[in-house]
Amino acid sequence: MTIINTIMGTLTAYVLVVYRFPGKKLFNLLIDIPFAVPTLVIGVMLVLAYGPQTFLGAFFSEQFGIRVVFDTPGIVLALLFVGYPFVIRTVQPVLLQIEANQQEAAHTLGASPWTTFFRIILPVLRPAIITGALLSFARSLGEFGSIVIISGNIPMRTQTATVYIYTQIEEGNIQAASGASAVLLFVSFAVTIGVDIFLRRQHA
Repeated sequence: MTIINTIMGTLTAYVLVVYRFPGKKLFNLLIDIPFAVPTLVIGVMLVLAYGPQTFLGAFFSEQFGIRVVFDTPGIVLALLFVGYPFVIRTVQPVLLQIEANQQEAAHTLGASPWTTFFRIILPVLRPAIITGALLSFARSLGEFGSIVIISGNIPMRTQTATVYIYTQIEEGNIQAASGASAVLLFVSFAVTIGVDIFLRRQHA
């Protein structure tokens, strides 16, 4: 989810800043919906859209043999929706500050739009992209509301760490819940420290 959101979020931010198209303001507004909508509602919406009783759910099941709800694809969809805005809103302000004369100079020298993006724009965006990816990863790591509904909470298959912790607390197994919580804290701390060291070296 983090890899997909990092790529799509960066490209979306680039399109929103560089191009003009009908409905741009509305699309820019809709990106922030995951920030406002409770994640439980997101889980319910996905079940109503991709459940086995729906057209889309039956289509994926019959044509491709893929069960979206109560399986891994449903978890991925939920996390994609929840984490999508983080990369966009981190990269977009940096794109707005990039001076156009560098891109125009690259075009004048014969660089294609993709070459300009990878050689001129992407190096400037790298710290913002990494920060957005970290935020998206951290958000997915701690996501609970949408996952507890759409995953089905199947042990060793669709049970994420947060749902496992909730289940163990409900069963009174505080020791197992504490152990899983400690692992999540360690992973979050390690990723944060690693990215901070990387950004400091890049800045130096």
